Amino acid sequence: MEQKRTIPEFLPSKRTTSERITSLEPNEIFVFGSNLKGMHGGGAAYIAYRKFGAIMGQGVGLQGQSYAIPTMQGGVETIRPYVDEFIWFAKQHPELTFLVTRIGCGIAGFTDDEISPLFAEAHGVENIVLPPNW
Repeated sequence: MEQKRTIPEFLPSKRTTSERITSLEPNEIFVFGSNLKGMHGGGAAYIAYRKFGAIMGQGVGLQGQSYAIPTMQGGVETIRPYVDEFIWFAKQHPELTFLVTRIGCGIAGFTDDEISPLFAEAHGVENIVLPPNW
């Protein structure tokens, strides 16, 4: 007889990012979708610029308490190398917690189903917090 495996209810579920991030702890990094030119004029990029230290003119990487992943340069496959670089970076900095917004799913026009698979490897990285259902 096959035994059913269930996940015990007492195990904590993995933390997810909230729809609106308005403040950060000192070790938290706001991860947002940007454009390569770093013109942070709308959506999460504007919030990153106004509140979390994103630098106008820098479209990739760590800046203040934010991390930019370009999403406006083409199709989903053009985003993948930047996501891979981000995951590598997060692994190198376990002292930081990276709160990923729904990058590419706003102004860039992609869907969660198109972008979330790019973050498959991030599920195994303890200090990366993803949006719900990613």
